[in-house]
Amino acid sequence: MSRNGQASGPARPSRAGDPFAFARARGIPSGAIVVSDHELAGGEWFEAHRHNAHQLVWAPSGVAAVRANGSVWLLPGTLALWVPAGTVHATGAAGAGPGGRTVIRSPFLAVDGCPVAWPEPTVVAVGPLLRELIGYLTDPAVAAPARARAEAVLSDLLRPVGATTLRVPMPRDPRAAHVARELGAHPSDPRDLAEWGQAVGASGRTLARLFRAETGLAFGAWRTRLRLQATLPMLAAGSTVAAAARHAGYATPSAFVSAFRRTTGVSPGAYFTSAVLASPPGSPGAGEDPGGGRMAKRADDRVESHSGGRTI
Repeated sequence: MSRNGQASGPARPSRAGDPFAFARARGIPSGAIVVSDHELAGGEWFEAHRHNAHQLVWAPSGVAAVRANGSVWLLPGTLALWVPAGTVHATGAAGAGPGGRTVIRSPFLAVDGCPVAWPEPTVVAVGPLLRELIGYLTDPAVAAPARARAEAVLSDLLRPVGATTLRVPMPRDPRAAHVARELGAHPSDPRDLAEWGQAVGASGRTLARLFRAETGLAFGAWRTRLRLQATLPMLAAGSTVAAAARHAGYATPSAFVSAFRRTTGVSPGAYFTSAVLASPPGSPGAGEDPGGGRMAKRADDRVESHSGGRTI
């Protein structure tokens, strides 16, 4: 998997369709929640699979990547993705942590009795308490009563993030999908829709219609999300905003920061701060305007390319 969540090499098979049976076979402590650790190299990923339990995909360092339901999520350590039981997904390391490795530390929650029942993948904020609880539940010395209390608190802490997350839905039509793959590999590519149309044998208007119909976004808004998402592993690894802006094809750091803030509701630095992301759902906060609408909605129909000022 490349930095932006594109596949780049053979996938590692997943052997934990039943994570609780997997844990019991290896003496991993569990109650209603079991925490599983998997170490991955940057760019390594698990092949598509599903579990009979809910999963919270989280990487304490580096950037986790998840592909599910036709979308790609990249998750710094302040964010995790709730993946409902039975959802086919692939998980990988979009960006390496210390030593070039990323640990995917996933709590799995038994379906029976689980107080959380979100039917779709949902991004949650990982604050200091949730982070510590996940680590606490990996300790085999924790007695059953204490484990049950910690599991209850962990479930209570799962809240959707307040800021708009950089989910990138992918088109299905082969022509639009080709454009998406090329831009995923080269996010700074400045070609407009007419030029892409020449490359894939379709008019610019046809491509525009396909992106709108299959991703729910105008091409300009979709490309902005993809470009910003491509910078997350760099920013998580400590790259400068200027370097991230160049990688994504923005002419200046200020143009990149403006696009990031307009799309997510927060600055690049704040995106990696869980306290900012975890504003209460339904109240005006990070990523929402006072009227309750996502700030990203304002950008959905903007089609200006910030790399060169052309319209697309």
